[in-house]
Amino acid sequence: MSKSVNDIIALIKENDIKMVDFKMVDINGQYRHVTIPAENFSEDTMKSGIGFDASNYGYAVVEKSDMVFIPDPDTAVIDPFCEIPTLSMTGNAMIIESPENRPLAQYPRNIIKAAVKAMQDSGVADTMYILPEFEFYLFDDVTWGVDGNYIGASVDAKQSYWNSTVEGHGVVVPKQKNYHIAKPFDISYECRSEMCMHMKDAGIEINYHHPEVAASGQFEIEPQLGEVVHMADATMMIKYIIHNTALKYGKSATFMPKPIYGEAGSGMHVHMLLMKDGKPVFSDDNGYAHLSETAHYFMGGLLKHIASICAIANPSTNSFKRLVPGFEAPVTVGYATSNRSAVIRIPAYAKSPEKRRFELRNPDATCNPYFCYAAILMAGLDGIKNKIDPHANGWGPYDVNLYHLSDEEKAKLHHLPTSLDEALDALEADNDYLTADGVFPKELLANFIKAKREECRQLAAIPHPAEFDKYYNL
Repeated sequence: MSKSVNDIIALIKENDIKMVDFKMVDINGQYRHVTIPAENFSEDTMKSGIGFDASNYGYAVVEKSDMVFIPDPDTAVIDPFCEIPTLSMTGNAMIIESPENRPLAQYPRNIIKAAVKAMQDSGVADTMYILPEFEFYLFDDVTWGVDGNYIGASVDAKQSYWNSTVEGHGVVVPKQKNYHIAKPFDISYECRSEMCMHMKDAGIEINYHHPEVAASGQFEIEPQLGEVVHMADATMMIKYIIHNTALKYGKSATFMPKPIYGEAGSGMHVHMLLMKDGKPVFSDDNGYAHLSETAHYFMGGLLKHIASICAIANPSTNSFKRLVPGFEAPVTVGYATSNRSAVIRIPAYAKSPEKRRFELRNPDATCNPYFCYAAILMAGLDGIKNKIDPHANGWGPYDVNLYHLSDEEKAKLHHLPTSLDEALDALEADNDYLTADGVFPKELLANFIKAKREECRQLAAIPHPAEFDKYYNL
């Protein structure tokens, strides 16, 4: 049930709220915020909004950069990390106009809403449900530095195998042996359980949490399937909760895709399905893996555009240190059932018609979730519109471990980009599916690509510690 202004005012009074916090999202998918005293919150706040400078958020707007943020009362939640009772809301950015303001097309939440409207207008479906899996590391200590006389980083996790000579109780986990490991080795159990309780209080239902593969503090929290706009908001809140709860326990959380050399990387696999009039669009008892023709076309769109999607779903140079052979991260453009080496995996355990789906395995949580989920939806809709058959295009199904193929067989496969620069090249060449129906403004894509190119240039110019190992004594 949608909340009204009066519902929010009642919530403020019932919980003795002192501050109302408005969380906004910048181009990189990070929260920024503005806070007002609770007594200043009124119906006019919902109509007139809170002013902010969009240029400071990374948006290259043709209009004047002064915008207003209009909070969405349905996102209201009491912030558990504020000592002073605080109510938090996210919402939408608007361009100031008369007689009515209009949505800022570049603002992330407006983009995912525009993608949903494009889906509904197409007649294919009325609702998209997604389930992002959140993999992350919890470190007990982390430091880094880039200076004229020092370049390096250091991380530590008490239970890691490298502490076998210093951990006095022998509670260490062998390398790559952390998956589902129990106490006493799972030393962050209470921390993660508290994270999940905060998520439930924020209206985010959780399936489970557990230790992941990497012995040096890698874990996963999986929410339940949710409507795509709600889950984009939930993605931001989940990351916020994980970071802040970790600090409470004296730990540091990171969603960095590959923080440790030789250990498993952290992804954000995205499960997805479409519904129309309450009925599953992706289900067909007679189709491959019980998926419909529409589902296959959706997968075809994802696979056709996967290289350019990587620029949005994997927008860090570190992302491509995870997308390498030898771990469970995908490197091959293809689809299969129960096969984690292909970029699209169809889970065999999703047997009921309303839960039949597939997951895209390349995204990671350094992405802006609103951009990522909108790009996935727009690529899928393009596949449906143009009847892109993944099997006819040679993208599978691959029901074998793709890492174990011969070199000759591997040479026939298509692969994901191997660098952010390569992914950005693909995005420059292939973005019509994103700009369709005005969902992604061309100005936003140009500004995004420019900013990411500069990141690549800056990082490429910095000497790497491993280069000293390779070249110092030549």
